[in-house]
Amino acid sequence: MKILVINCGSSSLKYQLIDSGTEKALATGICERIGQSGHFKYSSSEGAKIEFDKDMPDHKVAVSIVLDALVDEKNGVVKTLDEIEAIGHRVVHGGEKFSSSVVVDESVIADVEAVSELAPLHNPAGIIGIRACQAIMPGKPNVAVFDTAFHQTMPKKAYMYGLPVSYYDKYKIRRYGFHGTSHSYVSKRTYEVAGLDAENSKVIVCHLGSGASISAVMNGKSVDTSMGLTPLEGLVMGTRSGDIDPAIVEFIAHKENKSVEDVMTILNKESGVYGLSGGLSSDFRDLEKAASEGNALADEAQRIFSYRVVKYIGAYTAAMNGVDAITFTAGLGENNKDIRKEICDYLGFLGIVLDDEKNSVRGEDIVVSAPESKVKVCVIPTNEELAIARETAALIK
Repeated sequence: MKILVINCGSSSLKYQLIDSGTEKALATGICERIGQSGHFKYSSSEGAKIEFDKDMPDHKVAVSIVLDALVDEKNGVVKTLDEIEAIGHRVVHGGEKFSSSVVVDESVIADVEAVSELAPLHNPAGIIGIRACQAIMPGKPNVAVFDTAFHQTMPKKAYMYGLPVSYYDKYKIRRYGFHGTSHSYVSKRTYEVAGLDAENSKVIVCHLGSGASISAVMNGKSVDTSMGLTPLEGLVMGTRSGDIDPAIVEFIAHKENKSVEDVMTILNKESGVYGLSGGLSSDFRDLEKAASEGNALADEAQRIFSYRVVKYIGAYTAAMNGVDAITFTAGLGENNKDIRKEICDYLGFLGIVLDDEKNSVRGEDIVVSAPESKVKVCVIPTNEELAIARETAALIK
């Protein structure tokens, strides 16, 4: 079964065509700058590569360009669109309505629209992607896979905020969590790689990238996670502040004569390691290079990031009354051995011992802790597109 996976952002569209039988990606790529000049990238498993600029006024045009590339006589990987049996879509926010993936119909779209104010940049784009596929490939099943679904198993004590309960009753203000597709995929791979029993295990997944979150997974279910009502809460991230004293919003607004919206923009787009480094970069590779050249702010930003990760790991170890494995994933988690080592050195009290040689390996699912380590430490590259393809295939078989 060939499944097209679509991941729509506000101005981008990432895609993969996956053979669900072999779980091989037949083609991958991205449409960027949708609504502007437009830029298209395509790579096939046969080695073909295409890249060009083209006007993309909306996501429907972007989807058309993707499909044209997939059936292209010279570089395509399918002869006709009939070979594509279903489309799986990443949808960021499903609210409390969706605790699992669903086949899309009009009622599903209405429910996604109803919670779009909680993800105003992403949910509308996801709906646009679904509508575009419905228009271009009528009759093909579309499946919505929600970032929030995996975390719907959290108990009330974990997801409720210390606010008047009326705000939950009226507006469903609570912790939802994000990166759920990644946390689900990586936790399942951790059981396999670390040799754990999914029904009797305690795993902490650290999804560390420009957007970063940590989840506590007990017996296969998410019981807590660092992101909240929105992706702003939790860790210090690339440009997001993560946890702060809420009174800071009012304080900055008064001192700088800014609106609440202005301050929220600062917290989302001008903070994190970008803000801590004095606006140098939100990319940890740039920070690492600058720090090695003596930039004190760049070095300090990395230390603050690592410290926040350690605090969450410690908190979730306490929440689960122990931990069997800690897994690092996503761009930074997978590729920065020094950050991993710094974090694990903090956690020596848990009996963690890294194998420095294994910790230097990249691009593999691997246990990087030493045999004598009391907690297994893993590095597992995330594969959200494959997870979406699996969910889609399971629903339409």
